[in-house]
Amino acid sequence: MPTLLESATLLQPELTALRHALHQEPEIGLALPLTQAKVLAALEGLPLELTLGRALSSVTAVLRGGRPGPAVLLRADLDALPVQETSGLPYASRIPGAMHACGHDLHTAALVGAARLLAQRREELAGDVVFMFQPGEEGGGGAQLMIDEGVLDAAGERVVAAYALHVASALLPAGWVATRPGPIMAASDTLQVTLRGRGGHGSSPHLALDPIPAACEAVTALQTMVTRRFDAFDPVVLTVGSFHAGSADNVIPDDAVFSATIRSFSVASRARVAEESLRLVRGVAAAHGLNVEAQIVPGYPVTVNDPAEAARAAETAREIVGAENYVEMPNAVAGSEDFGMVGALVPSAYLMLGACPADLDPFGAAYNHSPQAAFDDSVLPAAAALLAALAVNRLR
Repeated sequence: MPTLLESATLLQPELTALRHALHQEPEIGLALPLTQAKVLAALEGLPLELTLGRALSSVTAVLRGGRPGPAVLLRADLDALPVQETSGLPYASRIPGAMHACGHDLHTAALVGAARLLAQRREELAGDVVFMFQPGEEGGGGAQLMIDEGVLDAAGERVVAAYALHVASALLPAGWVATRPGPIMAASDTLQVTLRGRGGHGSSPHLALDPIPAACEAVTALQTMVTRRFDAFDPVVLTVGSFHAGSADNVIPDDAVFSATIRSFSVASRARVAEESLRLVRGVAAAHGLNVEAQIVPGYPVTVNDPAEAARAAETAREIVGAENYVEMPNAVAGSEDFGMVGALVPSAYLMLGACPADLDPFGAAYNHSPQAAFDDSVLPAAAALLAALAVNRLR
């Protein structure tokens, strides 16, 4: 029988066609009816047990192996981003304000390819494979909804391992794979703050209670807190991305509002930065005589690679793409990902796959989430073969 990569190469035309169809009709969030329909059509005829999501447009597919054994899970995210595409590709998005700027269309096509490859080898599998086609990764928490609906137990028992990969439009050359044991993606939470004062005339600040200087002081103090209160080897990133106050130069407003994204790489730092951020902004508000409303909106947890599964994933990557095209990541990435919700419950591994077009410099190309981000179709066979091989090797 041909190798997984050889078989995957034969699937290149249909996987590319599927990826382009997905790219042209991107959907955002948890309700992805067009995407779900395309996935179901691509899986048609395979010996799969299919379950559709109730709270979201997910697809769970179970492939029963020919021999008894445990179950493993392979995951792809399906959703797009609220980005207006400017890539100029012939198959660019036809939906205004929506784009597969993070490569989820490749992830989906690759998982379909993995399902086809494993179905061809079903009799050899000593166990079952659960294929998790998940909406709502870009902020919708789709992984948790699928967990709540039973994806981890879809084969009749809890999966013993889970795997996912993510393509990168820059930084990694096309076909290169990178991963690491331990934390690989950051936790992501949001700090929301409203400082309430008393408006007045800009010429007479002593008659008002100005919230703007206090808000500015809080923003600066938050940056200092990160550098002075947290270990550089267990880092925290806090970025204030939104700040709103006032409507005219000579009017002191009643309120000042800002919000920040917080990234952390350990459970301890995640809890501590939330606690200290709230304490700090409340203290600044009190010092200025202001009322404050401050809260942490929980996002995604740290995505942590189980050491044993990370080692298995690294060996599998070398097998599929060659040792010369594998690199161990020296550090985690500050982006976040809801696959960490899966990894909190079962041993997991998450990998990065370079998909930078061959005519671009990986260190100068537009990165994921850019309206100009471009991903090379040539990596689809490697992505499909890698996912399939992760399942085969774990069940072996």
